[in-house]
Amino acid sequence: MSRVSAEQIKEAIGNFDFQGTYVEDMPWGNGHINDTFLLVFESEEKKTIRYILQRMNKNIFTKPVELMENVVGVTSYLRKIIIENGGDPARETLNVIPAKDGKNYYVDATGEYWRAYDFVEDATCFDQVEKPEDFYESAVSFGNFQRLLADYPAETLHETIVNFHNTKVRFATFKKAVEEDVMGRAAEVAEEIQFVLDREDVANYFTDLLEANELPLRVTHNDTKLNNIMMDNATRKGICVIDLDTVMPGLAMNDFGDSIRFGASTAAEDEQDLDKVWCDMDLFELYSKGFIEGCGGKLTQKEIELLPMGAKTMTFECGMRFLTDYLQGDTYFKIHRPGHNLDRCRTQFKLVADMEAKWDVMQGIIAKLL
Repeated sequence: MSRVSAEQIKEAIGNFDFQGTYVEDMPWGNGHINDTFLLVFESEEKKTIRYILQRMNKNIFTKPVELMENVVGVTSYLRKIIIENGGDPARETLNVIPAKDGKNYYVDATGEYWRAYDFVEDATCFDQVEKPEDFYESAVSFGNFQRLLADYPAETLHETIVNFHNTKVRFATFKKAVEEDVMGRAAEVAEEIQFVLDREDVANYFTDLLEANELPLRVTHNDTKLNNIMMDNATRKGICVIDLDTVMPGLAMNDFGDSIRFGASTAAEDEQDLDKVWCDMDLFELYSKGFIEGCGGKLTQKEIELLPMGAKTMTFECGMRFLTDYLQGDTYFKIHRPGHNLDRCRTQFKLVADMEAKWDVMQGIIAKLL
């Protein structure tokens, strides 16, 4: 995507229904997908009003109108439930600002799509777990997200990225990448390729259960990282789940599993020394406890029993995607050095192998929490 010009920002600001008088705008956050700006306005009473303005990345999200239908559907529903529960809808969910033409987005003169939200005040996002309580709080928040949306008709949501967590389809794509071997890299990664091929049952596990109607379709977030939770500055408790671009129909175990893959690992996603990489069982237990508490009884017993499988499946899927991208010439994930995607895939496979070694421990933790 091209850089955002000052003229584009000015045009977008002028076409949303903001309150007060414009003061200034500035780039905000460190997201990789959309371009985000903090807007400052002033009311007649000289009070500061802040908003978030975003240019949506239509290269990745090719149907921004459908995406915004999802966001508005889910946030409107959350707002209603939060009010019924006596909560604060201004801080506990995102609130979309309409454009002046009444739509929930604005298309500028260059064809780019924009959206705006109220700014969630007195709260912070953290990129890294600074203490175990942060990880626990994120678990409660994502579990709470499941609880609040348990009765939302998930099948009415659009798939913003088709087959995003369809591991069976990802496996087929991987096999095709191995066969085509466009970069001539397959021979050097025979061990990693075999690791994936030996686990076709993992790739098929959830899709088979879903096809057999043995698992409920849920509203899932699909990017359950710590930095997608707003933490209250005073209490350090999670108050609001943000970044709803990948909200779509899915499985609760996948949301859980993606958090474990990222948050319970003892090393960075691209760590080259695999001796430093394993799945921390204390963090696994802490997150499991928070997630199950947050869900408040809305998950079935089968879903809870399958949480370890969610962790293994999401870690396996992610490693497989990194390896696929490496075989295809690093066209999807940004790399910062040669072999970067290969390093990433190896950390994920090390985590999968470690989970397999600790499988009885993981299942024991969940059984205890049940």
